[in-house]
Amino acid sequence: MADETKTAAPANPFAHWRGRLVARVPLLAAMLFVIVALMGFRQLDFVPALIAALAVIVFALVLPGEEIDLEETPAGAAQALADAGLQHFADALPDPCLILNERSIVTYRNSPAEAQFPGIAPGAPIALSMRAPAMLSAIEAARATGAPQAVELHQTLPTETWHRATVAPLVAGKGDGHLIITLRSLTDEKRLEALRTDFVANASHELRTPLTSLLGFIDTLLGPAQKDPEAQQKFLGIMRNQAVRMSKLIEDLLSLSRIEMRQHLRPTGTVDLGLLLREVREGLSGQAGEAGVTVEIALPEAPVTVTGDRDELYEVFENLTDNAIKYGAKGGKVDIALAAVSNRPGFGALVSVTDYGDGVEAEHVPRLTERFYRVDVESSRRKKGTGLGLAIVKHIINRHRGQMSIRSRPGHGTRVEVLLAS
Repeated sequence: MADETKTAAPANPFAHWRGRLVARVPLLAAMLFVIVALMGFRQLDFVPALIAALAVIVFALVLPGEEIDLEETPAGAAQALADAGLQHFADALPDPCLILNERSIVTYRNSPAEAQFPGIAPGAPIALSMRAPAMLSAIEAARATGAPQAVELHQTLPTETWHRATVAPLVAGKGDGHLIITLRSLTDEKRLEALRTDFVANASHELRTPLTSLLGFIDTLLGPAQKDPEAQQKFLGIMRNQAVRMSKLIEDLLSLSRIEMRQHLRPTGTVDLGLLLREVREGLSGQAGEAGVTVEIALPEAPVTVTGDRDELYEVFENLTDNAIKYGAKGGKVDIALAAVSNRPGFGALVSVTDYGDGVEAEHVPRLTERFYRVDVESSRRKKGTGLGLAIVKHIINRHRGQMSIRSRPGHGTRVEVLLAS
């Protein structure tokens, strides 16, 4: 009868020796490198080198020490390697990425996810971390079908954002394991779409009003006023003003479009701001005189030059001065000041345009550069404003890599400052 206390032979008799070799791979590699190097320098012949290599291998097999049991490696080690690979994959993505386990608990989030979704913490169920029914439905569908799901998420708190979430099983066709969730931001696209929609609506409205007036006066001239010279003169004057308004609006729209097309191209010319500001004042002297406004200009003794497009910068300061004369006429004075700056890295000049008129409420200031935004619509139209002037100014300054700030208080006028690169 066989001895029952005898240890059973291992299932794989070579596993023991393979484990010893694997454990000593660094030692074997170093020794064999030395042997090959000696052969390369012709310090060792082939046969002695072969004998030395065999001796190193035998020495590694019989050398006491730890060994790796290749047949009994814990399954957790393989899982750890897989998890590490998933995390590296998530970290390589530029968009927020979440990894869920089979119970829909967040096991990992990459840096963009941590920054944009701080409430989603590893170790918590996704249903508690993110209150988004559409997302939870997509997760359930991905688990039920094993197929990727895509859904759009709209959140209003703390700020309004849109994301396109894609939920995909780690293993295709198998939705009962790990899930990968990626979230691509649609916020900029949605806001741009809204801006375009508002722009078309506003532009259509601005053109429709003078066109309706023109058609009405034309019908009047063809009808009741056909034989009334005095009425004809009156209506023709109004029609001319409406046509001028439409022409100005179209010019501003085309100007804004041209600037946007070149927004990414920084100007390379050189502009003497002192000379340019003098020209702006001279060009608006007639308008200032009619409004009873004195335009004063303060320039440094030394020339101040910046990198820029002369025509575009002229448009900037003409527009700012024109607005100051129109809307600040009550103060009777507009100040233009130029100064070289040295305490703002990257900038070389500061231009300010200040009026002493009525000013505007604080809530309006951030929106003054929006297209077609007006504090007082009727007043702006009476003064032949198109609502695009400051929007054009903002785009030109952005193209020049400059900065603009507006400060205003009711009863204290408005001050606009422009920083330009040297």
